[in-house]
Amino acid sequence: MSLLPVRLDDLIHAKTVESVRVDFKAGWNDVIRAATVKTIAAFANDFQGLGGGYVVLGIEDAQGQPVLPPRGLDGHDLERIQKEIRGSCERITPAYQPLIVPEVFHDRQIIVIYAPMGDARPYQAPDRVGKGAELRYFVRRGPETLEAEGAVLTQLLQITARVPFDERRRSDVPLASISPRLLARYLLDVGSDLAADADTLDVRDVLRRLRLSGGINGTEGPRNAALLFFAESPEDFFPGCRIELAQFRDGAGGDLIETRTFRGPIHQQVTQTIEYLTSLFGEVVRKTSDDLQADLFVAYPVKALREALVNAAYHRAYEGPAHPTRIALYPDRVEVTSYPGPVPGLEAEHLLPGAHPPPVPARNPRIGEMLKALRLAETWHTGIPKIHRAMKDNGSDAPRFDFDESRTYFRVTLPAHPGYVVLHATREAAAQWHAGSATEAVAHLRDALARVPQAGALAAQLIEYLAGDDLAAARDVFIKMEQTSGARDRHLPYMALARAYLTADRADEAAALLENIPRPSSMQQQIELAILHKRAKDFVRAQQLFSSIAPQIQTDPRALLEWAQTKLAIARGLHRRDQRDAKLMLLRDSVDTLTRVIDLNPNPVRASWAWFEIARARQELELPEAAVLEALDRARRINPAEPKFQRWAPRSRPDG
Repeated sequence: MSLLPVRLDDLIHAKTVESVRVDFKAGWNDVIRAATVKTIAAFANDFQGLGGGYVVLGIEDAQGQPVLPPRGLDGHDLERIQKEIRGSCERITPAYQPLIVPEVFHDRQIIVIYAPMGDARPYQAPDRVGKGAELRYFVRRGPETLEAEGAVLTQLLQITARVPFDERRRSDVPLASISPRLLARYLLDVGSDLAADADTLDVRDVLRRLRLSGGINGTEGPRNAALLFFAESPEDFFPGCRIELAQFRDGAGGDLIETRTFRGPIHQQVTQTIEYLTSLFGEVVRKTSDDLQADLFVAYPVKALREALVNAAYHRAYEGPAHPTRIALYPDRVEVTSYPGPVPGLEAEHLLPGAHPPPVPARNPRIGEMLKALRLAETWHTGIPKIHRAMKDNGSDAPRFDFDESRTYFRVTLPAHPGYVVLHATREAAAQWHAGSATEAVAHLRDALARVPQAGALAAQLIEYLAGDDLAAARDVFIKMEQTSGARDRHLPYMALARAYLTADRADEAAALLENIPRPSSMQQQIELAILHKRAKDFVRAQQLFSSIAPQIQTDPRALLEWAQTKLAIARGLHRRDQRDAKLMLLRDSVDTLTRVIDLNPNPVRASWAWFEIARARQELELPEAAVLEALDRARRINPAEPKFQRWAPRSRPDG
């Protein structure tokens, strides 16, 4: 059984351990032996705050990448190699011994040396094998082991003067506080061969092997990282170790809708919070046409949410004031706030898109290493760039990162996708409007439009609500939208204002407005636009638009009825002798279209109007009066309550 805390294949291929934390050595000799001890000391010094590293003997290195299949250590005495490693490590000062694990990889014998950050750093190692060797400090800089000199040495001594909080041993907490169930689950999740059933797990032995416990003078206690991951209630030991979520109806100071608190091991807090947030914000499909194309987006990309939450769990402090991690959900954004702010050396400009954060030591290197093993985090300063990339790929606005001058907090703000802001605002406003709160509905839309000024859908809804009482105010909204660059769904405000003009019996203004409307891509909206042209008595434009979408509306009785009425209206305007053939063709086409409407079995009202229009078309075609009356009678029988059917009568004329 392997004693490594990670799966061997993941280690070799840098899946859960960064490649700069793995040093490959092709074989074993005195030169490799000396280099190995230096590297072990460098990993123990953990200058870059990555949690130590691994030396793999038996695999050749090619620019930091393993050469596979491995050479292996076949022909070498593995026990002798292990003794030589331990003997050489006895020269490290203060005392330090790594974990040495023989393994088989691709049917070849190899040795993996795990060297986590040491408790008593900084460490010195001999600069060569043999007599006369001098002790020196070594650090890892990228994929290299280098002697610490000058400013690097000064920085190493400053960094290592304090043991990170998550690495400290708790002398006041017994090992019994560690849950065998949680420890066994973690080992299973990270793919460690140390995994076993909780009933058979030797907690003390596993924690020792994972370097998650320590003892002095016969006592032994868990390190803080162990309690944060494997205690049933870490909050008992670290007040404030929880995530509090609050959802607000409006902006800061708005009505509180819901609160939730997530407790337990920190990695479970993160995963449970992510699951809850993704259940709130599912994928939105915004159809742009009646073909297979559609806009797909989510309110907040899961990758961005996960990175923001993992960042909070990884980089927050678990000592001092008991401040929980806080998540605030607003209609247009999510804010994730942790305490305190970033470690010294990380500045605001390092959080901008395309920036390269400096390799400052992490506040909690062991937490980062354990989150990395769970595939929740990376410990190589990639979280911020990932958030930027995820938001951009989703079509969302750029995330914002801020902290105060005293670095008392760190806040990540993820703006909601503009499409989600529009959907949320229109739904809320509609609920207020139908509840009789017209003033509140209008104010809600104005506020949302101020946040997303390019949203044509919001402007259209606002125009609709304003038009009934204040058509001038509705027109002002339209004008402002026209002046907004990059506006989306620009056709919707046109259609909303045109409807308002038509309702106010201002058909000429509606027709003039619609002359300049951008053509919508949605088939349904093209149908609505054609109907608006018809209602504005711009029958030519209505006919052109209906004709352009004719193949797509052959099974839509509403669109076909409107189209037939458009053709009838044009035909009635053709009076000259040279227009007779065109008029007859339009009349016959309209009858064919109306017949198709009836064949589609529409609702009774639509069927009655189809028969009524057939009656009028037959009269224009000068068909026998009996044929006209037959169609009119069908319309009256289907819909006897329609006054127009009762008033209308065909013109009398001699048959024949």
